[in-house]
Amino acid sequence: MDSNTSGHADPYGVYVATWGALMALTALTFGIALLDLKHVTVLAALLIAAVKGSLVLFYFMHVRHERPLFLYMFLAVGITYAVFIGLTFVDYWSR
Repeated sequence: MDSNTSGHADPYGVYVATWGALMALTALTFGIALLDLKHVTVLAALLIAAVKGSLVLFYFMHVRHERPLFLYMFLAVGITYAVFIGLTFVDYWSR
């Protein structure tokens, strides 16, 4: 099936810009790893990874063109992820 028949074909510039953003976020992750930010380093890396995963999900997997139900499911997963990461850091910092 041709990508133009689906009605959701994005221009190549969108994919190039998304790829550029992913490369920039990867460089940012590497830069943060070189800094001595103590406990914040892991949290920052996880947040950047979540943003990168969202970019891949929405742009390369075309979830942004799906019905809102899929978006609500991913939002619920994201909130659950944030709660578990938050609880993990609370446990880690209290030791």
